[in-house]
Order: sequence, then structure tokens, then C-alpha cells
Amino acid sequence: MITKNQIGLDPQKTKILAERLNELLANYQVFYMNTRGYHWNIKGDNFFELHLKFEELYNDSLVKIDEIAERVLTLGHTPLHTFSDYIGHAKIDQDRNVTLGKEAIKNILKAYAKLLPLEREILSISEGSADEGTNALMSDYIREQEKSIWMYSSYLG
Repeated sequence: MITKNQIGLDPQKTKILAERLNELLANYQVFYMNTRGYHWNIKGDNFFELHLKFEELYNDSLVKIDEIAERVLTLGHTPLHTFSDYIGHAKIDQDRNVTLGKEAIKNILKAYAKLLPLEREILSISEGSADEGTNALMSDYIREQEKSIWMYSSYLG
């Protein structure tokens, strides 16, 4: 007989999900700081447009960070919560002093190229675990980011 956790899921499967979600959390924390930096440091012709777009991105990331951490807790595990943990687990590079819009957009696309495969992996694991809560979260993130990739790629030409 398989023991279930407090929300009726297999604890072994939720452990794996929590590990991947913590990796996603770490990447979003770095992404958040990068987009915050773009917002602060952007210069040039598209300043007003990009300044607002980067603010929108970091606000969205902040919501996702909270959702991911709360999902880890819901699964019965502990979310990462130190900068050293984030840097140690993130695959997104830290960007420093980016002032050019096209460079920032290219970095955002590179970050999405790391976020999307991880989100798809989490979605696959959650589907096999009957974890509809994590499924729904990842499906929403993937859909949003696929559209963003199209839009940012179009911006670059």
C-alpha cells in the first residue's frame, strides 16, 4: 500500500517535483533580479517602452516566485530561500549592468530557453503523479512564455 501525503499524492513523487520546483524557483529569482536590473539601467531610444515592459516582467516573476514556493509547501516540502541556494541551483546567468534594450531582450530569450524545458519537465512529472495543481501552474507558465518568446523575437526582427 502506498502512503499518501496531506493532499493525496505519493510522497516520493512529490519529493522529485519539489526538487524541480525549487530549481525553477532559483531560476525565477535570478530572472527577477535580471529584469529588475534591466528596468533600472535601460537607456536609449526605446527607454519608455522597455522600462515599462521590464517592470511588467519583474512583477510577473515576483508572482510566479510566490506561486512556486507555495506549491513546494503544498507538496509538503521546503522552498529554497537564500541567495546562495538560488545561485547554486539556477541555470540562468546573472546579468550585470545591461543598458541596451536588444541585449536585455536577447538575455530574456536565453532565460526562457532555460525556463521552458524545466517547466515542461515538471509538467511531465506532475502529469505522471496525478498532480493537477502543479500541472495547471506549469501549463499556464508555458503558454505565457511561448507567446512572450514570439513577441520578443519579433521585437528583435
